[in-house]
Amino acid sequence: MSRVVKKSPSVCVDLPLSNPDICNKLRLMKQLLSSCYGPRARLKQVHNNIGGHVITTSTSSVLLPAIYSSQAFINMIKTSILNHVSRFSDCGLFAAVFSLSLLEHVRKSGLGLNAAIRVNQHLLGLCTNYLQRDDCACKVKIDFCSSQNMITLAHSVVSSKPACVLTESEKMHISNLSVQAFLLTIPCSNPGTVSLGKVVTVTLEGHSVLSSAVFPGLLVDAPEGFCPIKVDSQMKMVLFSASLAGDLSELGDGVIEMPPGVDTDTQILQQLLELGNQVVKDEVQLFVCQKVIHPVLQQYLRGHGVTVLERVGITLMEPLRELTGAHPVGTLHTSIPPTAYGKVKDLSIRRFGSKTMLHLHPLGESSICTMILCHRNETMLNELKVVCQKTEHVLRFTLREPSALLGGGCTETQLAAYVRHKSKQEVSETAPVLGCSQTEYLLGVEAFCRSLESVAGSLEHDGGTSVVDLTHAHHWTIPSDAMTQHMEHSMGFCGCGLVDSCPSNKWTYLNTEYTDFCPAPLLRDTLVQPSVLDSFTAKVNALHVAVETTNLALDVRCVIQDVN
Repeated sequence: MSRVVKKSPSVCVDLPLSNPDICNKLRLMKQLLSSCYGPRARLKQVHNNIGGHVITTSTSSVLLPAIYSSQAFINMIKTSILNHVSRFSDCGLFAAVFSLSLLEHVRKSGLGLNAAIRVNQHLLGLCTNYLQRDDCACKVKIDFCSSQNMITLAHSVVSSKPACVLTESEKMHISNLSVQAFLLTIPCSNPGTVSLGKVVTVTLEGHSVLSSAVFPGLLVDAPEGFCPIKVDSQMKMVLFSASLAGDLSELGDGVIEMPPGVDTDTQILQQLLELGNQVVKDEVQLFVCQKVIHPVLQQYLRGHGVTVLERVGITLMEPLRELTGAHPVGTLHTSIPPTAYGKVKDLSIRRFGSKTMLHLHPLGESSICTMILCHRNETMLNELKVVCQKTEHVLRFTLREPSALLGGGCTETQLAAYVRHKSKQEVSETAPVLGCSQTEYLLGVEAFCRSLESVAGSLEHDGGTSVVDLTHAHHWTIPSDAMTQHMEHSMGFCGCGLVDSCPSNKWTYLNTEYTDFCPAPLLRDTLVQPSVLDSFTAKVNALHVAVETTNLALDVRCVIQDVN
């Protein structure tokens, strides 16, 4: 008993935002995540101190789980951001950088925490109402009659992940493939409730990105020695989810009683062959199993002209079911019902380098497709796979809300200008309702707007300067080596690509004092389209998550942590 370590008392941290150690870690976390934001972001290599795989990424869904903190307060913020990413796939870094910037600016402003929470919640409502309006200057409608805006949206997601290491032509190729795959998952002729299909991703290391492709139907690893079978119209197939290896594990738990002298292996093999006999009699031409198939059964089936696929894995079971209409058979101890069979139109062989794959063509329309992703090494390929999955998720949100927000920092600077203008107009009416003075309210407004502008400024990582025009409130980045006196002639288009610079424009640097104004709407030229777009649904939710996470952090008065 002398060796038993006594339980240590829990550690209590009072007013965590007044704790220098926590504040330093929050500032470091903001710097780290800000440096990962945007298409010219800096990559991060994360390695566990006890060994393991080295992660190279700038993606929030990969980076945040790899970062560990001993501070429960910081983990609370991280968990909140990860919850948003798990549901919406995009704008995780926006939510994190905005939340951490807002915490920092509220602390610097000296505003009371309770007043800051109320002001933040009110300003969030202002932003949400503005973004939902039809005349919102930073919202773009997605027209499904044209794929241009969808490709721009996909390209913006792909371009924001530099760990993929793609050239411009490769980015455009992957963006086009992502939109093509997304459109293939939308059923066109099914009446009633529409159920979206699935994109199955197959990765191939060591090949050019431009070799990536999308195919309707499903591609699976081809069995050795397979020769395509010529069929007139369709092929009958059966799909097994149970193991056909001949073991007893498929029977489940319990005690099995056997008469003396019974050879269980022979009995099970006989049952497998009876199953094969039924399949052959029912004229099945494709036999697919999620798990292992006994070699004798395989030989029997192939001897009767049946194509056998085993070990397809659980991830392909649902796409196979949707593609073929087959119902997975979960046991080998009963006969296969006629309703369990499915159909495919044809089988063909596709070769990608040394890899041979079997292409299952759907009978009629199908919302299942396969994306073959190629890249030069494993790290880039893993990042590219994550990015393509996020792109597909973002494109799906356009079906719910066919809109996008201007990218390149222009939405953030427009929101900041709108909130400043609107708040100063209504300060005398709003401040009493929120239970604070006008000075406190304006301090909260300035902290909120500067935090939005900080997110826009985080897009620059090479020592450049961010400016905003005082007409439309769009965002520009001036390179560090640009001549200031000739700035207006060389700035080109803004971050989103809609506004061209001209000498008549007035400018101001971000996070500086300027006369408030309401952003003027653009006279849209249909020939000029935005070059950078963000997901409307993901960004609006990220805005909510960032403000609510900040308010939660401001409301924490005490952190009790068990250190045992």
